Amino acid sequence: MAEIKIEQKKQNWPWIIVGIVVAAILIYFVAFRDNDNDNTMEEVTETNYVSKVNESDLLGVKENNSTVAAYVSFVENDTARMSLDHAYTNEALVKLMAATNAMADEIGYDIQADLDKLEESAKLIDNEPFETSHAKNIRNATDNSTTALQNMQRAKYPGLTSEVDELKSASASINPKTLTLDQKDAVKNYFVKASDLLQKMN
Repeated sequence: MAEIKIEQKKQNWPWIIVGIVVAAILIYFVAFRDNDNDNTMEEVTETNYVSKVNESDLLGVKENNSTVAAYVSFVENDTARMSLDHAYTNEALVKLMAATNAMADEIGYDIQADLDKLEESAKLIDNEPFETSHAKNIRNATDNSTTALQNMQRAKYPGLTSEVDELKSASASINPKTLTLDQKDAVKNYFVKASDLLQKMN
């Protein structure tokens, strides 16, 4: 009878264990590395957020600019009445331009292009003092002033969004097709809202 050779089966389990250990080590290092990157990313993001808030939000900084204070005082102590020559409106616009420019200088923000447009509108009102249809020029001036103040607010005072919305609404309530004398309250209200905003910036 022929002898049957029985070969022992090679055992694969040591290789399986080695494979599992190698896979576990790789997973550990990949997971650890990702976790480390996530922590770094969170720290950088939080640091950036804090520094951006500190750099851009100047709401807590008190400039106490005298030109802004003069405009606020003019609006608060308004004893003048809007009359046919629109002296109040013109003076209020001139003081508003000066206050806006002074505030922009305080915070290092360039709004010259917006101020040039505002000055143009103010000159039109001043050059035709007895026109009864100045509402269009006044509305242009308030829109330009609002744009300048809104640009400053977005850049340096993110916490004053609702005040700028009120200012935009006050400007929009001035109807360019209605006689200015028939909407004195709307015009005065605009200057009050601008005064409130500038006072909070100051």
